[in-house]
Amino acid sequence: MIDAIAWFFTNLGLAAYNILYAITHPTAWLNWGDPQALLTFVYYGASVELFFATLLIVLVLTAVGVWRRNFMWGMVRGLEGFSNFTGRLFAWAGLLMVLQQVVIVFVQRIFATTHLTFGIGTATTFEISWWAEELKLYNAMVVCMCCAYTFVQGGHVRVDLFYASMSFRTKRLMDMAGTMLFMIPSMLIIWFYSWFFLWRHLITPKVSASDTFDRLMAKSRVVRWNVETIAFSPNGFNAYFLFKVLMVAFAFMMLLQALAFLYRSYLEYSEGPESEAKYLDKDVLDSDAVPTH
Repeated sequence: MIDAIAWFFTNLGLAAYNILYAITHPTAWLNWGDPQALLTFVYYGASVELFFATLLIVLVLTAVGVWRRNFMWGMVRGLEGFSNFTGRLFAWAGLLMVLQQVVIVFVQRIFATTHLTFGIGTATTFEISWWAEELKLYNAMVVCMCCAYTFVQGGHVRVDLFYASMSFRTKRLMDMAGTMLFMIPSMLIIWFYSWFFLWRHLITPKVSASDTFDRLMAKSRVVRWNVETIAFSPNGFNAYFLFKVLMVAFAFMMLLQALAFLYRSYLEYSEGPESEAKYLDKDVLDSDAVPTH
């Protein structure tokens, strides 16, 4: 137990040095033309060092927010605003998916052609089967990039057995506990697993979470880009690595939203019922709008 506590605080103390080093030596991990820098980025992207560096930043921001509530409200508004902007932007992928499906059906049934060309300025031509399979990418965009937005909007289903009968402040305590015990850990697990899953489909030789830093540096001598272009069907969609990118983006967006929800729950608990939904930017349909006359 003592060793675990010592390990935790040692890594937390080293986090300050790691953050400072990363800021002052950006080419050591952002210069992807250098194989060692590329694999350094891969290693630290899902490492213990990144976890503690992020934890230290969150702890500092939280301490400042507890001291200055307006600062914490500013973080809540910024994080929720980012989730809303991203969700509203990628929600248009749903419309693109429908329009593309209509075009595919129209071209197949009316013109009976096997190829379809899309483009503005520069045309892109693929077989109909490629465009049909590519529709799944739009669906993945909506699911992964709009999940945090849906959370802000209160669109997720809550299985409620006891929550509704609780007092206002008890609900906020439950929200904070649920965020720290379930939401954040589950998103961290998705991040750590999807990170290396992504890079195994972008570079060769393959990397894994069990690789040490020294082992990755040894692999850097032969590393090269090898972006996945394998389709599940002949002439089908061949950019499935984008789905791996979306998995990582999903975990990142939900971690930010978890932090925003944790801060909002704390602020509403501290300020009472009058702060409920404060600064919350929720979409309202015209039919639900309150008449002004």
